[in-house]
Amino acid sequence: MVDAASASVVRTEGLGMVFRGPDGDIRLFQDIDLAIERGETLAILGASGCGKSTLLGLLAGLDVPTEGRVVVGDAELTALDEDQRARVRGEQIGFVFQAFHLLGGLTALENVMMPLELADRPEPAVAARRALEQVGLGERMGHYPKQLSGGEQQRVAIARAFVGEPRLLLADEPTGNLDRATGARIQDLLFELNRANGTTLVVVTHDPVLAGRCHRVLHLDGGQLVAA
Repeated sequence: MVDAASASVVRTEGLGMVFRGPDGDIRLFQDIDLAIERGETLAILGASGCGKSTLLGLLAGLDVPTEGRVVVGDAELTALDEDQRARVRGEQIGFVFQAFHLLGGLTALENVMMPLELADRPEPAVAARRALEQVGLGERMGHYPKQLSGGEQQRVAIARAFVGEPRLLLADEPTGNLDRATGARIQDLLFELNRANGTTLVVVTHDPVLAGRCHRVLHLDGGQLVAA
């Protein structure tokens, strides 16, 4: 019998985060135990400033917690140094940001190729072209971010997140900078690609419609994750 921990794509144990501010410590959350299974879609809701994006960053190994552990697959991120965490991200994790975070001096194709090149993957251009075609940007590969609409930029960002075939996809307000109609199309694309790739999806959002499309919804409230 496989226990819940070993079946999880990502899990946290006793996770806590405290920021040292000029007026004293600010605790965002504490004692968070979370297990997310392969193929699951999870939405995390909460008020602005409650720590949702910080929590997502800890799951990605972009930062380290004050307390507790984060384990992705067989890798304990909290026991690794920055370079080792970056290696795990390159192999197992994709990230979609609200602000797209595309490099303005690179074309759409080059932006999508970048994580593959950093991970020294073979034939990065072939995989990047395929990913851009999947998100409907086959005719826009040579365009720079400033030549693309907000929705197109987010589609490039989604292609970049999926191109490495991650086990875990983390999305931080992926429709937050988009109008309602464009945001709805991005939602459809995100869930369509997630199903097609068998990825585990964790999304931080203020949008109850987006959250409602996930298998599970949790609220970060008072420093704790609670079921919706």
